[in-house]
Amino acid sequence: MASEQGPHSRILGTGAYAPERVLTNKDLEKLVDTSDEWISERTGIKQRHVARDDETASDMAVVAARRALEMAGLGPTDLDMIIVGTISGDVPMPACAAYLQRKLGAGPIPSFDVSAACAGFLYAMSIADQFIRSGAHKNILIVGVELLSRLVDWEDRTTCVLFGDGAGAAVIGPANADGRGIITTRLYTDATLTESLCIPAGGSRERVSADSLQAKRDKVQMIGKDIFKAAVKNMSQASRAALDAAGMPADSVRWVVPHQANLRIIAQIAERLGISMERFVINIERYGNTSSASIPIALDEAFRDGRIKPGDTVLMCALGAGVSWGSALVRM
Repeated sequence: MASEQGPHSRILGTGAYAPERVLTNKDLEKLVDTSDEWISERTGIKQRHVARDDETASDMAVVAARRALEMAGLGPTDLDMIIVGTISGDVPMPACAAYLQRKLGAGPIPSFDVSAACAGFLYAMSIADQFIRSGAHKNILIVGVELLSRLVDWEDRTTCVLFGDGAGAAVIGPANADGRGIITTRLYTDATLTESLCIPAGGSRERVSADSLQAKRDKVQMIGKDIFKAAVKNMSQASRAALDAAGMPADSVRWVVPHQANLRIIAQIAERLGISMERFVINIERYGNTSSASIPIALDEAFRDGRIKPGDTVLMCALGAGVSWGSALVRM
C-alpha cells in the first residue's frame, strides 16, 4: 500500500466501455417475478448493459484500454505491465490480461489477472502503484472488466436484477512534482464471509456436474444482508483509513467514486463519512453493478464530462467477494 510521503504514481488517462444492448427493469419484469418499482426502490438501478452473445470480457477491456491509452498519449508498446481485475475472464486460463495484451498489440510484458471481484480495480491500482514507486516499471495499464450476465441465474430475482456488463481502464505512470497522483491505498480481506458471495461450483472444491448445473451452483450466489452490512461498514472504514493515513479531513475530498453496488449502501457510506451525496459520483441507475468495472467507468465518465477536474482530490472505495475491500485517495 502506498506510503504517505507524497504521490509516486498518477493516473495518466482513463477509458470505459459498456455494451450497446440495454436491459431495463421493465424488460426484467418479463423474465422474473419483479417490478421496476421494486428494483428501483431497493437498489437505485433502472437499467444495465448486457454483452452481445459473441462478445468476451477481453473484447470489452480492449475498448476501454484503448480509450485510456489515447487520453494518456501513449501506445500499447509504451506499456510495461497489464493488470486486469476480473472474475469473469474469457476462459479459466490463461488470464484475461493475456488476451487483452494480444488484442492491444502490446509487447511481451507481464500481464496478469487479479481476483478480488468488485474490489479488483482498487487491488490493481495498489499493485501498479507499488511497481512504479519501486522503479521497476513506468507505464502500467489497469482494467476492471466483468461479463456477469453469463454468471448470474436469470431466474433468481435477488441477483439477476443487480448486475451489468462493462469495462473501465486507467493508465498509471510516474507522478510529477505537482502533487497530483495516488496518495494512498488501503486493501483488506475478511475470509469469514467467503460463502456470502460466491460461485460455488467450477473450481477444485466442487467440480461442475449435472447436479451442480441443475442447482445452478455455477452461478453467482449471494446472501444479500451479509454483503449489505459488510459493504457499509468496511467501505466506510477503509475510506476513513485512507483519509487518516494521508492526514486529510473528509471535507478535503472533492469527489467520492464508490463501487456502484446499491444506492442505499452509498447513502449510508455518505452519512458515516459526513460527506454530502452531491459529492458522490453515481451512475448505478444506468449501469447496475458492474463489479470491478464500476469505479473506473464512473471515474472516466466524471472526468470526461468535467465534474472531476485536474487537481481534485478523489476518494474511491469498494467491497466484493472474499469479502475483499479497499480504498484509494487520488489527486487527479
